[in-house]
Amino acid sequence: MNLPLHFGWLGVFEAALIAVIVGVLCFAFWRWLCRRTGWGEARAIGWACVSAVVIAAGIDSWNLFYMGVVKLESPLYARIALSKMHDPDFVGTRVFLEWAGALCGVVLAWTLFRGRGAGEGAEP
Repeated sequence: MNLPLHFGWLGVFEAALIAVIVGVLCFAFWRWLCRRTGWGEARAIGWACVSAVVIAAGIDSWNLFYMGVVKLESPLYARIALSKMHDPDFVGTRVFLEWAGALCGVVLAWTLFRGRGAGEGAEP
């Protein structure tokens, strides 16, 4: 994400909250699209999960993957790679909570929108 977030735990929780909001919005979009095309609810949930994780945690996940795969054999390359990250000390925690937040946002939206829709009756 390219937002001016705080460092440390506060930045991690801000990123997770943003990921929850992104998950809710992605599910609302995919639910609307799937209802218009006649697809099922499961397809909306699946695509919402994928798109929410890519949008909310994509850059930080890439940075974590890059640090684990690329051989940083010299201090110069390590310093260059770390300078491109927002908060390299908490990147693992940030990625985990962004993924969890995005998926929880989709589940939260699914539970909120579950009873609403065209052709559905009120659930008991």
